[in-house]
Amino acid sequence: MIIVTGSVVAKRDTFDQILKLSLEHVERSRKEPGCISHDVHVDCQNPMRLFFYERWQDEAAIRAHFQVPASRGFVKALRELAAAAGAPEVLRAEPLM
Repeated sequence: MIIVTGSVVAKRDTFDQILKLSLEHVERSRKEPGCISHDVHVDCQNPMRLFFYERWQDEAAIRAHFQVPASRGFVKALRELAAAAGAPEVLRAEPLM
């Protein structure tokens, strides 16, 4: 399994737009082959920060996701609207029990 995390900090005047785009991206991504889960959360300590948590079946699935034109467009839009956006962290995980 592949786990992807990431976050974006919105500006006060772009939060609603970023949240809308994020929810659309999550819903679209959940329909992609190999997507186990894809979520976005508002940070309780910083309400301008959105946190993304994704689980993908395998490396091929996440690589395909990153190539979807809508995914690339989403990242581009975030970079234009956000106060700060870091690169996602992509991790390989396996169950322990």
